[in-house]
Amino acid sequence: MGYLQSITAPRDLRDLSSEQLDELAAEIRDVMIRTVATNSGHLGPNLGVVELTMAIHRVFESPNDRVVFDTGHQTYVHKLLTGRADQFGTLRREGGLSGYPSQQESEHDIVENSHASTALSYADGLAKAYAIQEQDRHVVAVIGDGALTGGMAWEALNNIAIAKSSRLVIVVNDNERSYTPTIGGLATALTSLRTNPRYEVMLEQVKRRLNAVPGVGPAAYEALHAVKKGMKDALAPQGLFEDLGLKYVGPVDGHDRAAMEQALTQAKRFGGPVIVHAITRKGQGYDPALRHEADQFHAPGPFDVQTGAEKPKGKIWTDHFSETMVELGSRRTDVVAITAAMMHPVGLDAFAAEFPDRTFDVGIAEQHAVTSAAGLAMGGMHPVFAVYATFLNRAFDQVLMDVALHKCGVTFVLDRSGITGDDGASHNGMWDMSLLQVVPGLRLAAPRDVPRLKELLDEAVQVDDAATVVRFPKGPPPEEIVAVDAVNGVDILVREGAEDVLIVAVGAMASTAVEVAAALREQGVGVTVVDPRWVKPVNPAVIELARRHKRVWSIEDNGVVGGCGAVLLQTMNSAGVHTPLHLRGIPQEFLDHAKRGVILERIGLGAGHLTEEILADLRATTEPQALVDAERGR
Repeated sequence: MGYLQSITAPRDLRDLSSEQLDELAAEIRDVMIRTVATNSGHLGPNLGVVELTMAIHRVFESPNDRVVFDTGHQTYVHKLLTGRADQFGTLRREGGLSGYPSQQESEHDIVENSHASTALSYADGLAKAYAIQEQDRHVVAVIGDGALTGGMAWEALNNIAIAKSSRLVIVVNDNERSYTPTIGGLATALTSLRTNPRYEVMLEQVKRRLNAVPGVGPAAYEALHAVKKGMKDALAPQGLFEDLGLKYVGPVDGHDRAAMEQALTQAKRFGGPVIVHAITRKGQGYDPALRHEADQFHAPGPFDVQTGAEKPKGKIWTDHFSETMVELGSRRTDVVAITAAMMHPVGLDAFAAEFPDRTFDVGIAEQHAVTSAAGLAMGGMHPVFAVYATFLNRAFDQVLMDVALHKCGVTFVLDRSGITGDDGASHNGMWDMSLLQVVPGLRLAAPRDVPRLKELLDEAVQVDDAATVVRFPKGPPPEEIVAVDAVNGVDILVREGAEDVLIVAVGAMASTAVEVAAALREQGVGVTVVDPRWVKPVNPAVIELARRHKRVWSIEDNGVVGGCGAVLLQTMNSAGVHTPLHLRGIPQEFLDHAKRGVILERIGLGAGHLTEEILADLRATTEPQALVDAERGR
């Protein structure tokens, strides 16, 4: 029996010896490796914060002291140390543990932050609230894994620096850059001195007394201050943070638990905002992760524990986009690529390898990425910003005011649109089509299969006077769905029998719509299925088809409020088309994590459920004669 089973709360860590804690760290790594090998998830970041997280929970007293992680995907160790070890095998599975912090799971989780660069703002507010109420509580914000590249983090730092009474400890988990380490006893002494509350009092006294000396006093103080600061900056990369007015401790070896505990204890004692700079390595303790050149097993799929070899998988939508981008780059020298710290996940790594001078990774800074793209467009290039659909939410104002207002030819490629599943509520790309509907001039395409992805992306980059969007879901694409006809750019996928039901299928829902159509035909219902390809603006051909049919059903992998179906209804009304229209999409709620297919069935977007709904609607109104006959013949 290992030590992990005996850890029911963070306080249990204080009962273990140093040797036992080392064994616990090894056990935690083993549990995480074996779980992620089966369930998938974020492995590299969590392997890198084992000792760091243990140190935090030994020095601070969660949940009285609040620990906020940024980003939330580095909280597996935290989950294991806060009473969830026995459930860890359910990680990212339906009904099991979330891959991110979750208020529903534990009192030790306060922020469900799976989007980056937000923890410092949460922590700033928490610490101020506790200070106002004179509560004896600390707040620890763990930020890293690229999150400091986000502008929101620096906005928070700017405010934290002047909140002198906030008992806030910021742990910078630095796993991407290497700084020259501080060496020897002098550096340790300076760290202790800087975090001693008497230090500031002493400095103020020295400043006051020296400045009181006529003539040479002020100059002497400035010289002394310069020497002190010069020594510190030579010994540690702290200048930037201390220039903001924040106390700095480090760099500390984030894998040396004892050193981390000492640094955190000093920071806790200071009584104001302090930054503790921890140097860690993603994948620490697992050789296959450390050898993984791309991202140290940041978020691997299922893999072999012994070798680290990922299990074979077929090509996904992202792979096909990646190939298409390289083809476009070869034909169009004006095409440039932008990513927000997601080069491999969004498939731009192949483009970067071929065209490194035309590829820009701006870090976790989606707002900057969009406005920089506008500048590139103004300069004569055609930028393609590839981003997860959910992350474009963060840059909506820039899409609206910086790109669309200026009629810039920028293409946004939204990966993992619609239901993504395993990553939970924050990662479902269910907001983009609703948000983007309000952007004047923007054109939005939703390809149903790989050939349409290639066609629509090629069409999108030809638009040089407006924003264009191409969105596709997570996972493998369906087999090609060949159109039987086309009307003014709208693909007719099914046209059988009378014009009873028109199904407008948006993007990834096309294959479902075709399946529904087949079931309806078996019941004698005439059905037409169309794929608009470009869903914004609404194609007039769809309106004319709606005019001729008895019922219209709009099916989309997006929130029903303000989505494609809602806009279709508005457009039909404006055109005087009053055919009854039924909207089907994602309910406007935060969805629990599960596989994409499971969630689609649960929310009524499975083919069987949709078929029954359509048949029930037809039976409740004027029924097609074939359906009546079929019912009587049973």
